[in-house]
Amino acid sequence: MNYSLEQKLLDQGFQNICGIDEAGRGPLAGPLVAAAVILDPQNLNPLSELKESKSLTSAKREYFFDIVRDNVISWSVGVVHNTEIDKHGLGFANKIAMKRAWTFLHVQPDYILIDHMPGVYFETPFESFKKGDANILSIAAASIIAKVIHDRIMDSFAKVYPNYGFDLHKGYGTAMHLEKINQLGLCPIHRTSFKPLKNKLL
Repeated sequence: MNYSLEQKLLDQGFQNICGIDEAGRGPLAGPLVAAAVILDPQNLNPLSELKESKSLTSAKREYFFDIVRDNVISWSVGVVHNTEIDKHGLGFANKIAMKRAWTFLHVQPDYILIDHMPGVYFETPFESFKKGDANILSIAAASIIAKVIHDRIMDSFAKVYPNYGFDLHKGYGTAMHLEKINQLGLCPIHRTSFKPLKNKLL
């Protein structure tokens, strides 16, 4: 993981470079969460071992979450709940989440780097990169924030709907989750527009 792209942009005169990524596109339940992070170019050492969220255990993600949170210029999240996903569709909901995360930053960026997302647009200059979370430090940091917040939300839903095991599968369509749906039916946080659930409406 390196900071070379961000450094190139800094050398061009940009000051607040933001990475954006999301978590929760695939689950059958719960929200989609996007995170925006502006790294501090003078304080990168604490992030030297950071990796994108998919390659880390839950414990490691929590560890890096604290490091990112405590060592960046600004970070924020945008949450789109299942009802909005069902209303607008996943692609549009993803764009809404990213826009919310960008808007909620207390320091506005002057350049944005996002993990690949077709059709997204920002008024601020931006670039989209395939596998950006695996190669670009700002996007990797955002991936950590997004994933941890998403999973914490699902853990909280596990207390509200304790029979579905949301703390275990985080809403993804695992065999366990599908079995629980067959036994219990859908609950209010399920994405009823998703194909596996369309025929299971209460």
